[in-house]
Parts: sequence; structure tokens; C-alpha cells
Amino acid sequence: MTERNLSNAWLNCSIAIDVKIRLIYYPPYHSKYNPIERCWAALENYWNGAVLDSLEAAIQWAANMTWKGIAPIVHHVETIYDKGIKVLPTELEQYHPFWQRSETLPKWDITIVPG
Repeated sequence: MTERNLSNAWLNCSIAIDVKIRLIYYPPYHSKYNPIERCWAALENYWNGAVLDSLEAAIQWAANMTWKGIAPIVHHVETIYDKGIKVLPTELEQYHPFWQRSETLPKWDITIVPG
């Protein structure tokens, strides 16, 4: 899903279910706070030294690891996503009324409020 479509998807979801959605972004280079990054670290430790000579081998190793006692569900995603798509500032303006930015972290903490 492109960046543009993802932004629209969050807004449309918020409006459709009539609920606030809070998006909290992690600043660059702060992966230690992001749970998925910690899971990746556990996977890297688990398959350290394994011969990952095929896609099937990598998927099997990933599916057999556990993190915090839970095994992941592993899928091979073949979708090719567009890169570098950006929303023009003029197009983005229509979404501003739905955004409530945090006073303390306005760049990283946004709540989408349905209209």
C-alpha cells in the first residue's frame, strides 16, 4: 500500500467505524522502543549461523522461532509496492481538520478524529 493510500486508509477507517485512531510514530534511530524491531532482533539471534540458501529455508526458520513464547505466523508476500509516492501539500490540506496533533510531540503523535 502506498503512503498516499495508507494515509487515506487510516482516515477512511476512522470515519467508517466512527472512532478515534491514535498514530504514534517512532523517531528515526529509536528502534529499541518498537516491539517489531525487538522481534527482528530475536529472529536474527535464532537463525544466527543457519544456512538460509532458499526462500523456503528462511520462511521455515522464521516460522519455527518464538519470541516471548509465541511463534509468529509467517507468509511470503509477493506484492510489489510503489516507492517514493508523496502526497502534495495542497492535497494533504483536506485531511488537516481530522488531525489532532499532540502538544508535546506534534510530529510523532497524531489522533485522527472522524468528522
